[in-house]
Amino acid sequence: MHILQLQNLRKRYHSTYVLNDINLLVEEPQIIGYIGPNGAGKSTTIKILTGMIESFEGTAIVLGMDIRKEAVAIKRRIGYIPEQAALYEVLTPIEFLEFTGRLYQLPEDVIARKSWELLNLFGLADKGKTRMTGFSKGMKQKVLLVAGLIHNPEIVFLDEPLSGLDANAVILVKEILTRLRQAGKTLFYSSHIMDVVEKISDRIVIINDGGVIADGTFDQLKAQASGGSLESIFTTLTGNEKQLTTASTFVEILNS
Repeated sequence: MHILQLQNLRKRYHSTYVLNDINLLVEEPQIIGYIGPNGAGKSTTIKILTGMIESFEGTAIVLGMDIRKEAVAIKRRIGYIPEQAALYEVLTPIEFLEFTGRLYQLPEDVIARKSWELLNLFGLADKGKTRMTGFSKGMKQKVLLVAGLIHNPEIVFLDEPLSGLDANAVILVKEILTRLRQAGKTLFYSSHIMDVVEKISDRIVIINDGGVIADGTFDQLKAQASGGSLESIFTTLTGNEKQLTTASTFVEILNS
């Protein structure tokens, strides 16, 4: 069974294709770093794989099932952690997690136990019964992380999951993702934080202008781009070396 399979995936808005013949095959549990410039199609890919975008061309298979035909069955077995999402802020974290757990048909005692224990690990147990209207972005992101994982999904899709988190929380989330991978989970991780992608990913896929331009381990990409950090590899492969010149020009203008 293929964990993930994309064949000739295409998606357009009006006459413009934001995804153009994406092909990807995942046959074993791994952390996939999925990176690209703004507008490259990262979030669109994730929304297709999670069943949020139904209209597309090509084939998208998740856990051996066609997302077009078995979206509900797939959604029961995956997790999704976006950069921002509707949290129903009039609810408390516990109420939101109860709602989420019931959607996944978890037993009530399991929902209650996991909600308190997981919130406690993120330092939010004392806020468990506080309305989320006054929560910071980082606090809300922690609740989203718990909600996306509470049902112990087989695949987790993460779209900028570290947004708003403090340094300690980032370290914790990185370790959680690594441990999930060790437990046999697949993580599809999209982020602009290159050093995190470089450190935790088993495989890195770079897309640009709606297509895959590189796919391999960090060492393989490093060889392809003649060395350097993932940030420098990304800059080389996406053709954005002009950023260095632009930065210099920017400072020159400030000093003029």
